[in-house]
Amino acid sequence: MTLTLGHFLSLGAILFALSVVGIFLNRKNLIVLMMAIELMLLAVNTNFVAFSYYLGDMHGQIFVFFIMIVAAAESAIGLAILILLFRNKSSINVDELNSLRG
Repeated sequence: MTLTLGHFLSLGAILFALSVVGIFLNRKNLIVLMMAIELMLLAVNTNFVAFSYYLGDMHGQIFVFFIMIVAAAESAIGLAILILLFRNKSSINVDELNSLRG
């Protein structure tokens, strides 16, 4: 059995759908929301790599490399903000984080 482009695209679609479900079902826990966003980026990266491989072009894989760098920076900054909020509020519940409105 050989893996075709449809297999990889369906895997990306399933990952993307799981992340959307994770965002809509759990809007209270900030860590779960960040994990769902990272899963969404993983689904998009899977599609980029699949198209890049099947079209024989390296531009998609280079683009995935830059997306991974930005996602790592976003995760580091998000977790740092989350730690500061937990120290101040003693909670990571999104409903209790209304003090960020300025």
